Amino acid sequence: MIRSGSLKLHRWVLAAAALLAVCQPAFAEKRVALVLGNSAYRNVPQLANPVNDSAKIAATLKEAGFDVVDSRRDLPAAETRRALRDFADRARDADIAVVYYAGHGIEVDGSNYLIPVDAKLERDTDVYDEALSLDRVLIAIEPAKKLRLVILDACRDNPFAKTMKRTVASRAIGQGLAKVEPSSPNVLIAYSAKAGFTAADGDGQNSPFTAALSRHIATPGLDVRRAFGFVRDEVLKTTGNRQEPFVYGSLGGEDVPLVPAPAKPAPAAAAPAPALSAQAEARRDYELALQLGNKNALDAFLKQYPDGFYASLAKLQLDKIAAEEIRIAATEKARLAEQERARLVAEGAQRSEQSKAEADVRAAEQARIAAEKAKQIAQDQAAAAEQKRLAAEAPAPAKEAVKEKAVNLAALPPAAAPADITKSVQAELRRVGCLTGAADGDWNAASKRSLTLFNRYAGTRLDAKVASVDALDAIKLKPSRVCPPVCEHGFRADGDRCSKITCAQGSVLNDDNECEKRRANKPVAKRDTDDRPERPVRERPRPEVSAPRPQASPQASGRASGQVVCDQGGCRSANTGCRVEYRTFEAGGPYPSGGNIQICR
Repeated sequence: MIRSGSLKLHRWVLAAAALLAVCQPAFAEKRVALVLGNSAYRNVPQLANPVNDSAKIAATLKEAGFDVVDSRRDLPAAETRRALRDFADRARDADIAVVYYAGHGIEVDGSNYLIPVDAKLERDTDVYDEALSLDRVLIAIEPAKKLRLVILDACRDNPFAKTMKRTVASRAIGQGLAKVEPSSPNVLIAYSAKAGFTAADGDGQNSPFTAALSRHIATPGLDVRRAFGFVRDEVLKTTGNRQEPFVYGSLGGEDVPLVPAPAKPAPAAAAPAPALSAQAEARRDYELALQLGNKNALDAFLKQYPDGFYASLAKLQLDKIAAEEIRIAATEKARLAEQERARLVAEGAQRSEQSKAEADVRAAEQARIAAEKAKQIAQDQAAAAEQKRLAAEAPAPAKEAVKEKAVNLAALPPAAAPADITKSVQAELRRVGCLTGAADGDWNAASKRSLTLFNRYAGTRLDAKVASVDALDAIKLKPSRVCPPVCEHGFRADGDRCSKITCAQGSVLNDDNECEKRRANKPVAKRDTDDRPERPVRERPRPEVSAPRPQASPQASGRASGQVVCDQGGCRSANTGCRVEYRTFEAGGPYPSGGNIQICR
């Protein structure tokens, strides 16, 4: 009997333990985070917002109940590596591991690197020693079981890429960060801007990306993919469609929230949930595939739903993705063709080879422009279809409001506003050394001259009258300075700087900014402008002030005295015993300007 009671008690304990295990709340999952913010760079201008952004995200994750939130700021390379090593130990038994980084990032040869505050990056190969690769960050979070998430607010306009020397001309240093495809499952990598584009640092306390991220990432029960979708929509709206955050990687079919939904008490008699209709299921699966935004998800949707309204929408989204891939490939081909042409010119290749390279550049540029137009058409079609879907699915009372909203959204330009394009073109012209003025959005005469200079030195034929998207893309293809620096008189261009010209001794700098040998001063004959008849120039004898000569005897009066006197009759020797005296014309001198006369006593 005792044995039977003990057995029952044992079974009851096991059942209670099993029930507790089943009913254990989702908060039992271990969640850890490493938050890094770099603002105080030592060798380039400091950034205003990364430290503020990292503090904002750290506070958000702490409020969300993360078990560990390790927040660091302004770390040099050695301390960053140590922080990643320590975080890898914390992530070893975690279910969710998150790394957030705000600061400078750079792409070199298709690989992404985070830049510590002590990096110099004087040449492109220094990135391997002074920066940390994205792969190193992925290794730190690899032990996490359910979700491994990396968030990079590091797509800012990077000054290192503009100043570093290239040891190999063909080594690509891209704008923004490069596209990534995680090889491990349950990995998401979120960029503040799509690959190849830059993100705004923001005029407020936080960047637009981090401000939106802090509002959505910790929403209880919200799948992390949908959270990033809301972040994308908010950033696009805030930046006027100039910045589009993007997420790379994939997860399974279950929702994966960073913060689980609060547990709800089970009702006494829960009624079974009504089954979804086939149309509702298709809509739900389409929205999930659209949220993921990659080709694999849309292909899987079409395999499940090959026909119908949502299948047509999915095909339009696939057309947009394909057009974007073609555009990226065409842009890369144009960049490589331009690099090859520049290499042949620099090496002094044969004219036939240079002509062929120029033809390849023109063909690649035309293909890129065509791909850009095709991508824009596909994007417009997909956007219009989405607006129609949203309007059709809106509730009846609010249908008119949604329709009005759809019309307003459709009226928005698909690309950046003209003033923004002008500022971007001006900023790129400044980067390649063709514009010295400010990027103020005013396409004035100086901006037109700068684009004309770019055409001359880059071998392009862009229309200098307007700032166009084609001009912006063509300038972005140039990795370094195109136009030589414009120097003042007395200075000459020396690479990216103006150096003072020093002439050798005996030489002077002429008006053409060249040294030439100093010329000796030569006497210059002056023309007499007096109206009097021209006369031979004679030396004008001055009155003598020497001691008086002794008088000669009368017998010697017919001999010359050795002095010369000139008058209207000409010049002759003065008689012995006579003296020569200078007198003005009024006093009896021979010329209007005065002269010598002979006085004998």
